[in-house]
Amino acid sequence: MLNGIHFLLTYRCTSACEHCFVFGSPEAEGTFSVAQLRVAFEQIAKVESIENVYFEGGEPFLYYPLLLEGMRLAKDRKLSTGVVSNAYWATDPESAELWLKPLIDLGLSDLGLSDDAFHTSEDKPSLAQHAVAAAQKLGLNAYTMCIEKPTVVNEDKGRKKGEPIVGGGVRFRGRAAECLIGDLPRTGSKSFRECPDEDLKNPSRVHVDAFGNVHLCQGLLMGNMWETPLLELVTKYKGKAHPVAGPLIDGGPVELAARYGLEVAAGHVDACHLCYEARKKLTGRFPEYLGPAALYGESR
Repeated sequence: MLNGIHFLLTYRCTSACEHCFVFGSPEAEGTFSVAQLRVAFEQIAKVESIENVYFEGGEPFLYYPLLLEGMRLAKDRKLSTGVVSNAYWATDPESAELWLKPLIDLGLSDLGLSDDAFHTSEDKPSLAQHAVAAAQKLGLNAYTMCIEKPTVVNEDKGRKKGEPIVGGGVRFRGRAAECLIGDLPRTGSKSFRECPDEDLKNPSRVHVDAFGNVHLCQGLLMGNMWETPLLELVTKYKGKAHPVAGPLIDGGPVELAARYGLEVAAGHVDACHLCYEARKKLTGRFPEYLGPAALYGESR
């Protein structure tokens, strides 16, 4: 049952991190207008099972007035809210309080902050920690998220048989699949027979962007809410009948590649790596289900 909507409020970001699976960057296009945001909430109101919304990116604080309006619309509909940010705005705890107080007044209850080597250099203080300190003072639940540089996991040091041989929390899709693979060890691709992250048969949350795309997983689309209302998309969605999600449900990335006779590499770093490669090869065949183009490293 769908109970959460995660707004990709913008694909634009202050950074262009190597691990970003939406290819966020200072030049990225795709930001909600106020009018689009209001239409989206009108559609959300018609899906009675939805209980919460999150605002993500990109970096949602880049469009702070738009973020405030989204929070207000969510509050009017009695939806719980959260925000995910890289905390670029938290230059010190006192300044961070000024950014957070209006959001808290509008009902913000959850704040996730990126705090790792992708977002903070070793010679600078952690902006996320400034934000956490401010949030705690204001009574807001805040937590940090750390994605480490990919490292080889030694089975003798705790890796269980069958688990990925590369650790660090990176999912190798989007820019990570283009920039971070390097000479990392591969696992035989035939072992990736399920999606480890998403319930594609019965999704509990989806991401939506300014182009109207409703993402089951970033770049894998249920449909377009500007063309087909969200309620209709959700009501009519049958995972196994979806041309891309269906094979993934039946047998993971291995089945997706086999179903369409795709030639893929002999080994991959993780399931996301194989899935991304297969999906990228299918973008021209299923443009309505695989996009936007920028999420596959291509221009629109």
